[in-house]
Amino acid sequence: MSDQQEKERILQAAGEKFFSQGFSKVTVDEIASEIGMSKKTIYKFFPSKEDIMRAVAHFMMRRVERQVGNIVSSDKPFEQKLTEFLSVIGSIVGRTGRAQMMLDMKKHAPELWKEIESFRREQLLTKVQVMFQQAKQEGVFRPDLNTDIFMLMFVTCVEGIINPYTLSEQSFSAGEAFQSIFKVLFNGALTDDARAKLHLFEPTYSPNL
Repeated sequence: MSDQQEKERILQAAGEKFFSQGFSKVTVDEIASEIGMSKKTIYKFFPSKEDIMRAVAHFMMRRVERQVGNIVSSDKPFEQKLTEFLSVIGSIVGRTGRAQMMLDMKKHAPELWKEIESFRREQLLTKVQVMFQQAKQEGVFRPDLNTDIFMLMFVTCVEGIINPYTLSEQSFSAGEAFQSIFKVLFNGALTDDARAKLHLFEPTYSPNL
């Protein structure tokens, strides 16, 4: 097995445990036991548990950026792009949005958390804005909709609700919040014809990292 394959096995196993249990509760011993690998081998690639978490986050960001970039740059109609976008982002939000994981990251790796927040704002939300412009050109939005206000509402909802402090005080998950934001906002923003064509209100979330 190559070094790259071993690193990917570590990241896959670590990511599953971090997302299901939170960063602080998982030990390197548990990660090693999960994949039948020695701690020495893990430390050869990642000197600390914090380094593993950082690598998991970077791996995920690169993957999401590639997937979302492919969706936005395609020549598909807006409705199809948005449905695919929701499936990709919903999968990530549904897993990484667990309050304990997010709180752990803010506490133990604040610089990494800032990097993720910047990625979400500068990469994902920017690409959403590009799709909104396409929707406006294709007549998918209601003609009386102010797209600038709509975009601001969308960003404010995402940043205000899908954050560790808000989620830690609520019974709903990040995935449920994400889905509700889109259901409420887009029900009011789309034309009747667009709503009929767009099956976005119950996106399928992939369980894979």
